[in-house]
Amino acid sequence: MRTFVADQEAYGDLEFAELALGIDVDLFRGPLEFETDGERAAREDAARDVLADLVAMGEAGDEIAGWDALYADALTRTVPFLRSVRGHRAGTGEAA
Repeated sequence: MRTFVADQEAYGDLEFAELALGIDVDLFRGPLEFETDGERAAREDAARDVLADLVAMGEAGDEIAGWDALYADALTRTVPFLRSVRGHRAGTGEAA
């Protein structure tokens, strides 16, 4: 069975959620691959700006933006297991 959201085909659960909610999961959660400190800082700055906009829109009465803000905020507190394992050498705490 194929699933479409706004004329785009979703190829999995994560892509369906991103298309349906309009939230880039990697922006708020972080990528599953290693990212440098500079890349992480830039991503987190962008995520903070987007989250602030969503919160402001939610407070102005946009209920969907308010729910998106809650989802995005929750994503910022997650750490993908794969990233935590792949991003560091076992037992050293150093980047791979």
